[in-house]
Amino acid sequence: MAKQEVSTTLSPAEWEIMKVLWDQGSLAARDVFAALPHENEWAYKTVKTLLARLVAKGALDYEQIGNSYLYHAAVQRETMTRQEVRSLFQRVRGMTLSPVLAKFIEEVPLSEQEIQHLRQLLEEKRKQNSQGHKISKKKGTKRGK
Repeated sequence: MAKQEVSTTLSPAEWEIMKVLWDQGSLAARDVFAALPHENEWAYKTVKTLLARLVAKGALDYEQIGNSYLYHAAVQRETMTRQEVRSLFQRVRGMTLSPVLAKFIEEVPLSEQEIQHLRQLLEEKRKQNSQGHKISKKKGTKRGK
């Protein structure tokens, strides 16, 4: 069963390991190593160290089969992404949100499908905000009477 949260944020290298396990399911360390992008140029020992750190953080779990360990994600990708986003926004709290989001959009290559999804999310947020303002005005009016 997947855990709800990890005790701390993940490093970029740890995210690379997690992506492999989220995409491919349970794997032995050698299979994780083989599935990683070759441009990382990590040694097998580095991958083993990262796997051990992820187990310690609660992001991975494992099953021992003979002399081997079969690693699998202990937290869902969506849960970890949500936790990382919260962490980012806590670090930039006090800043105006629009420039932060704009910078993200400028820096990340987005597909047409992703752009459409972002538009849909913004439209849903606009509707929620307009409904929220109507509700708060009504509540304010009732209190005033």
